[in-house]
Amino acid sequence: MLRNFMLGKIHRCVVTRADLDYVGSITLDPVLIRAAGFLENEKIDIYDVTNGSRISTYVIPGKEGSGEVGINGAAAHHVKAGDLVILAAYGWMTEAEAAARKPSVVFVDAHNRILETVDRERTPERLAFAGHTSA
Repeated sequence: MLRNFMLGKIHRCVVTRADLDYVGSITLDPVLIRAAGFLENEKIDIYDVTNGSRISTYVIPGKEGSGEVGINGAAAHHVKAGDLVILAAYGWMTEAEAAARKPSVVFVDAHNRILETVDRERTPERLAFAGHTSA
């Protein structure tokens, strides 16, 4: 049986822009894309920590090293520049496949620069290094 597991996540990044008139997607710095293990055009979920919105879209690459997290199209009605978001991708796999891999979890600073990439979730106590107060 296939089950849906998290493949990668960028934890609490800051939205740098929101553009209603752009064709839908999320534009991400390729540095962040690689660190999280996302692929171009891959479906990801956006969890807006600021307002509670949860939406899905797909990834397109932005400018290398820019720290860009740009919300495009209709999603910009729900997610605004300056919002704190969590980005996550999921994939279907067997339990055996899931046991053999761990998701990439990327922690960033207020400018979306990578602080740390780990292969497991952190507890609230372990998040203190980045100034986070919750998981």
